[in-house]
Amino acid sequence: MAQGRQTVGVVLSGGGASGLAHVGVLKALEDNHIPIDFIVGTSAGALVGAMYASGYSPQEIEAYVLSESFELMVKGQEDAEQQFLFYQDATNASMFNFSVAQDSILQKSLPLALIDPTYLDFEMLKIFGRASASVQEDFNQLFIPYRCVASAVESKSSITFSEGNLNQAVRASMTFPLYLNPIRINGVLYFDGGLYNNFPIDVLYSEFQPDFIIGSNVSKNLSPVSDRDFLGLLTSMMTTPTNYTMPCKEGLIIEPNTVVGTFDFDDVQQAIQDGYSATMLQIDSILAHVYSRVDPNERLIKRQNFKAKLLPLAVSEVRSNSGRKFDLPFVRNAILPKYSKQILDSLSLEKRYLRALAAPYYSFVSPNFVVRNDSTLTLLLKVNKANAFRVDFGGIISSRAINTGFLGLTYRRAGLVGQRIDASSYFGKFYGSGKINYELVFPGSIPVSLSAYFVLNRWDYFKSFATFFEDVKPSFLIQEERYTGLQFKVPTGTHSIITANTRVFWLDDSYYQTEYFTKEDTADYTSFIGESIRLAYTSNTLNRKQYASSGTLLEFKATYVRGKELTFPGTTSTSTDTVSKKHQWLSLQFELLTFPFQKKQVVNLGLHLKSVLNSQSLFANYTASMLALPGINVLPDLDTYFIAAYRSTQYVCGGAQLIVSPLKNIDLRLDAYAFLPIIQLVLNPDGSFTYAKPLDGRSILAAANIIYHSPVGPIRATINYLPKYVQPIQLQLSFGYLLFNERAIR
Repeated sequence: MAQGRQTVGVVLSGGGASGLAHVGVLKALEDNHIPIDFIVGTSAGALVGAMYASGYSPQEIEAYVLSESFELMVKGQEDAEQQFLFYQDATNASMFNFSVAQDSILQKSLPLALIDPTYLDFEMLKIFGRASASVQEDFNQLFIPYRCVASAVESKSSITFSEGNLNQAVRASMTFPLYLNPIRINGVLYFDGGLYNNFPIDVLYSEFQPDFIIGSNVSKNLSPVSDRDFLGLLTSMMTTPTNYTMPCKEGLIIEPNTVVGTFDFDDVQQAIQDGYSATMLQIDSILAHVYSRVDPNERLIKRQNFKAKLLPLAVSEVRSNSGRKFDLPFVRNAILPKYSKQILDSLSLEKRYLRALAAPYYSFVSPNFVVRNDSTLTLLLKVNKANAFRVDFGGIISSRAINTGFLGLTYRRAGLVGQRIDASSYFGKFYGSGKINYELVFPGSIPVSLSAYFVLNRWDYFKSFATFFEDVKPSFLIQEERYTGLQFKVPTGTHSIITANTRVFWLDDSYYQTEYFTKEDTADYTSFIGESIRLAYTSNTLNRKQYASSGTLLEFKATYVRGKELTFPGTTSTSTDTVSKKHQWLSLQFELLTFPFQKKQVVNLGLHLKSVLNSQSLFANYTASMLALPGINVLPDLDTYFIAAYRSTQYVCGGAQLIVSPLKNIDLRLDAYAFLPIIQLVLNPDGSFTYAKPLDGRSILAAANIIYHSPVGPIRATINYLPKYVQPIQLQLSFGYLLFNERAIR
């Protein structure tokens, strides 16, 4: 407390994004050398006030709330540079999911928040953790004394925080119901302080008795709500009216008339400017009442001295527990193993923390710092486990006869190691599949994954070009696959992994070698049984699992395959002999997809290159050989056609993607590619087949799309140009993801 001069206390209301007008208020007060001796806040006011009390200048607070880190924090997102590929789900057609508690299907399974708090909670720790630990959790010992309020859920009362973990107190005060999940501090469950006291002048007055009070208020009590306004009624039930008047003559309230709404975090700069302007309009009145002045250099030196005394961010220990008080070694060992002598600085801590919490085993984690005897820090984590089960739904609805549903069920738990069981199914006329995967994850600064899996795949290619409204003619090609294997996975960086796969497979193909067949004809049949080994490197920062518009995918795969073919001729075959052959080959695949422009550009350009070098030997006939060859799938719809001209033993395919985004989540896309087959099979009129001349089957293919990226999946209208197909122009409408389980070898 300042001695021998007039003291000034500042109180900041709640208000979400509009509450960032408080930054402008503080900025104007400092510009006019007004002393600030105490500060109290609620919700957004608690955040701004705590930053000021922790030694941040108004300019530093402004820079932070305008930063990408703040934008990601309030939206519940994570920095793209920190997203850990190792823990991301295998690509599938899921469009939405929900989690289910093991001991309660409904009561504990409904979500409590719209955003993921992981990044926000770490940002709160990063901003306030050192200051809190350095002052022994006494808010009176901060740069200036500080208080904030939060709402105790069970007692329905307003609670004032004057000590404890500063990051937790601020997090509790700004926990808006249904936007952020509530947190528990010392056994008490807290929500947003604005529910019961959105303008805590009474707290400022009773705690500090300042000579003069300056209030900054961007809120007001709710207007009468309609009986049909569900959210309005719910909000009215949860909140208590706040007194927004000054309780004494020695005070003044600034009311920034900002147009920024509660969740308009894209307009932060406007809110700050509105707060500054509103304060300057009343600055003469403030100066008339506040006769004390603070020399800017004196304030700067005091701020620098406070920061200089803060403990360095040096974490030498991690402890974790759940609400039941027992240790959770997985998350602890993923950040810093128990017997490690390493000390983590700010950058290494953030990297390991966000990597560890990318694991699917936790719903959220509340972090705190505790000072050790050697002045290093213990990172104390209170872990809330994720619900044991997750259910996924998805698939694709299309104007073509490729409609497919997707259903997945996941069980996940972590102790010394992480365990995950996935069971999923695709179901439809064109494609059906089932997959079971069991994964063990061994934590550490470099985690390791080992999984075992079994997959069934079935593709049914129709003779007709049927649409959703037409009858489908008999199938001319059916491919069935079964394979089982083991996979080893290890990260090589934040966005990259190396996987090693070994599998055993059983492939069954039924097909006609002519377009002229009847229901009485029997198809040719080829089985191929064998095993494969694959080593792959993948680096992926794409912003979407399909129809991406930013980021980069780089992938290299080397696969060795060996097996035995057995082919039985059908009634339309040109041969009557059963063929048994052994095969082995090496396949090298390379793919690069990159978007060189910034992700927020209206016009974007993508570059895509894909190449395959394959030493595969020939099967018994032309069709059997083509079925075993890799096809190009640079356009998503190519996976739903069997076009021999777009399959090759060795090929290079390159193209560009022009993307125009006139509105948020709407893309106009033009994809154009050149397909250059190095070695390609051709069918002779007599039924025999030979290799064509290099590059003889080169072709151009393209697609034009209008895509709306809805919250659950893409809605698109597409025109595909496939000149090697019987019908080169293909039009379709679809909703969902055109994604399938991985093929066994091809």
